[in-house]
Amino acid sequence: MDRKTFILEGDIKKVMWETSWPAVAAIVLYGINNFLDAIFVGYLINTQALAAVGLAYPLSQIVLGFGRLAGTGAGAAVSIWIGENNRDKLYRLFGSFNILCICFSILCTVPAYIYAHELMAMMGAKGNLQMIAVEYFRVTLIGTIFWIYGLALNMLVRAEGKMKTAAMMITVGLIIDIILKPVFISVFGWGVAGAAWATNCGMLIYSLLGFYYYAKGKSSFKTNWKSISYDKEIGKRILKLGLPEMILSVMGVVQSIIIFNAIAAYGTEKDISFFTILNRFFLFLLTPLFGLMRGLQPVVGINFGAGQFNRAGKFLKTYILAGVAILSPFFLVALIFPEELIGVMLPGYIVEYHQIIDFRLFFSVLPLLPVTVLALSYYPAVNQSKKASFLVFLRQVILYIPLMLILPHYFGIKSIYWGSALIELVVGIITLVLLKNYKIQLKPIRIDSI
Repeated sequence: MDRKTFILEGDIKKVMWETSWPAVAAIVLYGINNFLDAIFVGYLINTQALAAVGLAYPLSQIVLGFGRLAGTGAGAAVSIWIGENNRDKLYRLFGSFNILCICFSILCTVPAYIYAHELMAMMGAKGNLQMIAVEYFRVTLIGTIFWIYGLALNMLVRAEGKMKTAAMMITVGLIIDIILKPVFISVFGWGVAGAAWATNCGMLIYSLLGFYYYAKGKSSFKTNWKSISYDKEIGKRILKLGLPEMILSVMGVVQSIIIFNAIAAYGTEKDISFFTILNRFFLFLLTPLFGLMRGLQPVVGINFGAGQFNRAGKFLKTYILAGVAILSPFFLVALIFPEELIGVMLPGYIVEYHQIIDFRLFFSVLPLLPVTVLALSYYPAVNQSKKASFLVFLRQVILYIPLMLILPHYFGIKSIYWGSALIELVVGIITLVLLKNYKIQLKPIRIDSI
């Protein structure tokens, strides 16, 4: 049974397992890498360097946001075209895909490198902290094209349902990153720049593996991978389907700017380090969910393209339940052992009682997040990217940004933690209502007719 037939006809739970565990494993490794990045910098350098990396990291995520825009948009289109058996669009995909990745790389690198000092100041960095953050940020920008291409190519492989192949690619890149980090930081004495150079090396390998996959004709569809011919219709489709991911990344950076400025204004450098490690740990706990998210997209997209709408909806419910089951143990550990977890991540850090409360509040909504996160993957896969954009806009622009600007002024930095939990609760409930009331079309909108 080939991959397409398996996704269209196989047992739902078995399909979920086969398409999700490799993605979950790879993204958990990615989360471990981010987590180790903070641990290496904190242990091998100092807490000031950790704070600097924490300030620079959100801006570097804009680069990955462009990679997700190209990868999610093209991937969603590929899944639907595979379901529709649209060989012409699949063959011509790479012309537009390559042009977009190259343009995104230039757009990210040049202005950000020139104005790195101003961007770090915008994040709330000052003095020596700003200099260290700029050093880290500029090195990450040098590898921008590999960050974007590596992620986008990997998402195309996932869109075929070949999760094991995609997981192997990301695993190799991340292992190289993890091995090189302590070498570049301590042995070569490159400090925070060493952590960034290690990541760039990993992303270079990641990209080369993706190109090798398509150059050797290993994909399930024939494509002209070397093309740089832009097709307006295909390019527009990629941008439309990938836009929610891009909005999420950009608004996440805006959110981080507001939070770090609030902590800088109402707290201390110690508070910045605490939030940095807490946020990294939170993202690490979400990595299995992001793996399910990547597994859901091709499964739903291929079924939708083939006209199996009810089956696509059943997959969403199954994945949400799996997400809740996976996150529940992490949720309990975070609530029961916050002090021990903080001690592991910040050696020698004296935890105050109110920070334990803040930690628990921040993680209190973890079991609700599968609904929101998987909806962001589901809607583009069924050609409803506007609904995904609405959820992102609701969370970031309508709720998060205004509340994070207002609450710390009146209630201090503790409001960042309970305010974040309240926002996730509201967005989760609204997402449940939207999914419950959503009635998929009796006939799919052919992606090549728009």
